[in-house]
Amino acid sequence: MQYNLFLVYVQVMVTGKLLRKVLDKFLKSPTVQEARVQICMPNGEMFDVKDVKLMENKLFGVRETHRLVITVYKSKWNMGQVIDKID
Repeated sequence: MQYNLFLVYVQVMVTGKLLRKVLDKFLKSPTVQEARVQICMPNGEMFDVKDVKLMENKLFGVRETHRLVITVYKSKWNMGQVIDKID
């Protein structure tokens, strides 16, 4: 018996195109348009978004030639715990 083993590497990331689709859906709601934007770190800490930049990769031969870089900062004003996730 012969077994073929295939290793598949799936990179889970958000592209600019996917980010645009998600934001277009979200931003139809006036509530979302005024919502605070935060990043949740793996340890559960919340950070506010300070800046979004388009950066060009310096390395040649990489799959992505550019990247969106989101800079965050620890807010001095805590919003408290989240009550519910809205789908």
